[in-house]
Amino acid sequence: MAEPSRMASALFCPKVMSDSVLKLHHPAADATATTWTIHSATPICLRGTVRVPGDKSISHRALMLGALATGETEIRGLLLGEDPRSTAACFRAMGAQISELNTERVTVQGIGLGQLQEPESVLDAGNSGTTLRLMLGILASHTDRFFVVTGDDSLRSRPMGRVVKPLEQMGAKIWGRQGGKFAPLAIQGQKLQPIHYQSPIASAQVKSCVMLAGLMCEGETIVTEPHQSRDHSERMFRAFGADVEVDVEACRVVVKGPAQLKGQPVTVPGDISSAAFWMVAAAIVPDSDLMIENVGINPTRTGVLEALQQMEADITLENQRTVAGEPVADIRVRHSKLKACRIEGAIIPRLIDEIPVLAVAAAFAEGTTVIRDAAELRVKESDRLTAMATQLQKFGAQVSEHPDGLDITGGTPLQGTEVESWGDHRIAMSFAIASLNATGTTTIHHAESAAISYPDFVPTLDAVVHN
Repeated sequence: MAEPSRMASALFCPKVMSDSVLKLHHPAADATATTWTIHSATPICLRGTVRVPGDKSISHRALMLGALATGETEIRGLLLGEDPRSTAACFRAMGAQISELNTERVTVQGIGLGQLQEPESVLDAGNSGTTLRLMLGILASHTDRFFVVTGDDSLRSRPMGRVVKPLEQMGAKIWGRQGGKFAPLAIQGQKLQPIHYQSPIASAQVKSCVMLAGLMCEGETIVTEPHQSRDHSERMFRAFGADVEVDVEACRVVVKGPAQLKGQPVTVPGDISSAAFWMVAAAIVPDSDLMIENVGINPTRTGVLEALQQMEADITLENQRTVAGEPVADIRVRHSKLKACRIEGAIIPRLIDEIPVLAVAAAFAEGTTVIRDAAELRVKESDRLTAMATQLQKFGAQVSEHPDGLDITGGTPLQGTEVESWGDHRIAMSFAIASLNATGTTTIHHAESAAISYPDFVPTLDAVVHN
């Protein structure tokens, strides 16, 4: 990703910082680990224009459907992070030709639905839950082929039973730890049968896994959710030629199989989950004014915008348009005095990944922000509720942890401190944003995880911080 460009000089603070606000250190005991040190001794502000990485959810799906289609799929704006690299490596191992992920133009030569080859070795999804869960739906439907999938320590501790259960109802044969609840998992491909699955949770990963399995079933595969989850799969299935029906009010999607997929050009918009860090940063740091360009504003993903608007953040959407079937806009955010709000219920699936950085916003808002119905955060890359509660308390924030959420009372000035990111990319970057408006020095351990979704987070921060 190119270094962020700058807006007209009228938007800048008087003097650009000569030194990076964020220092990197690699502990001698672990050369792969990275510690961030952020020192905010002098007043700073954030000014300029940011282009965030491509949407991670869309990037995964474009690679997968491109591999399953016939012909070439050209993807522009793909996220060049570790998670999509894991997806690409898995599908290369099964015969798809995918160019190197070193530019924002990636090509995929698909081999056709049902034509993936049995790999010679174990498929490694790395840290990517999306890769593993969605891929299970694809592998389970590849008749007479055997697959073994695994991931890193974190991924092997995350629940897989939520996708194994509906796949087994379709006739899949899957084995794994604790009855198939955890990876490593072994899959013997079968001819699957369509089902109507009523998911107990609103999860795009569960829905997409069943939809992908349904692509090769004779008849209608139906998924109903308690609330609507993000709909990138539905949009992209249609673009690649699958027959998909969506009933938004009933939170139901129908896939009619077997499908015929054809390679397509795909343009990936900027990831609103990555944009959320800059939205909160500009909102909480005095005298800040940021333009975040080319951000996907799919209505199933804009919960973070609505939550910040409830908090009275100064946010405007400019240049709204549609790119490759996805709504896109430039988002301008200026500093404002935030107010507490309640975040719960149907909005949670639409901002689940943004709750850590919203918790940071809440620490600077007047009143007590209440977050509920977010127990799903306990089974992400880390237990994000405990991570945010315990580490924000180290900054001096007033935070109470609940089984499904947090209470955060804002207004207490934060002090720089030493925090643990638990190897979770969203936790690491959220604490980096909190430290910008804290007094003194903050040290964030195991921040190398940011490369999973935002490889250029550090240079982007350097480009927009001024004093």
